[in-house]
Parts: sequence; C-alpha cells; structure tokens
Amino acid sequence: MRKLRTAFGLLVLASGLLMNYSLTWGKTEYTKKEKKPCTFCHKAKTAKEASAKDLTEAGKYYEQKKSLDGFTGSAKK
Repeated sequence: MRKLRTAFGLLVLASGLLMNYSLTWGKTEYTKKEKKPCTFCHKAKTAKEASAKDLTEAGKYYEQKKSLDGFTGSAKK
C-alpha cells in the first residue's frame, strides 16, 4: 500500500510539472549569439511570455535567415 501511495504521489507531481511546462521557442543561445534582448525579436515583455506568434520584424527575419546579419528594419512594430 505504501508503494502505491508513493507511486501516486510521483504521478501527481509529474503531471503537475508537465501541465506547467511551456514551450520555449527562443533560446538563451540566440540572445548570446546576437547580443540582443528577447524583446528585440519578441513583442512579449518577458521571455516566459514569448512565443512564435508574437515576433517583431526582426524576429521574423531571424526565423527565416537564422541570423540578424543584414537586418535593416526596426525591431519594434
């Protein structure tokens, strides 16, 4: 009975972690590589809120080219 209770507790914990997990599209490697903050490519105020749907013009450019080299537009919309 004790093993069953422990297994159930672990299952509840794992389920809670999975439900709170959010997909992250932007990565810290990108900010280090380009030396720009997350808000340069995303409209969201925080990295946790950022998604592939809230890209600025710079973000759309980076998505296509995988680099900001040659980007001449404005990051803000």
